[in-house]
Parts: sequence; C-alpha cells; structure tokens
Amino acid sequence: MPFPKFFADLPELDAPFDPAAVTARAIAGPEALAVFFEIHQDTSIAPHSHGDQWGMVIDGELHLKLEGEPRIFHPGESYDIPAGTVHSAFIPAGTRLLDVFAEPDRYKVKRG
Repeated sequence: MPFPKFFADLPELDAPFDPAAVTARAIAGPEALAVFFEIHQDTSIAPHSHGDQWGMVIDGELHLKLEGEPRIFHPGESYDIPAGTVHSAFIPAGTRLLDVFAEPDRYKVKRG
C-alpha cells in the first residue's frame, strides 16, 4: 500500500541516495527528524554511524547489520540504532520505511 497522497506535499530531502532509487520525505522538528523512505530500486547503504535512530518497516523488508550482526526486519517490526553504532543495510525495491533521527539536521531539505 503506498503512502497517502498528501505525503507528496512533504518536503523532499537532500539525502545521499540516487533519487531514482530512493524518495525521502520528512517532517522536521527542533528535536528530531521523521523520514518516510520509499525504495524504488534495490539499495545498499555502506557501514556508517550517527546519532540515535529508530525505525519501522511499513512494507517490504530491511536487511540491517548492527555491529556486524545481520537481522532482517519485516512489516510492523521496529529497530533501534543507538548513537555511534556502526550499521549497514540492504533494502530491496518496494520497501517503505519510517525512520526517526534524534539529529534534526541529519538530512537537509531540498531547495527547488
């Protein structure tokens, strides 16, 4: 099931992903950034770390490695990535995720 139509009005993010592969739209606040990701093409994310992150799989699946330990998350399952935890991911096409970052400036809003 796709995100509701009004999500298309949310600001798109200037995230380090191929825009043909990933759409990222956000709701930003002073304390956190909530990002709705739609994955259009299989996407790999190299190992990295940052501040606290919590997320949930809405559709599809997320192959997440936390500190080298692989896990697969399915719709309705959530994940918690503490600040500084090295993680990487593979996300198949068709996956939709909600990620909330404790860093409100994790990604910048795209400017037209």
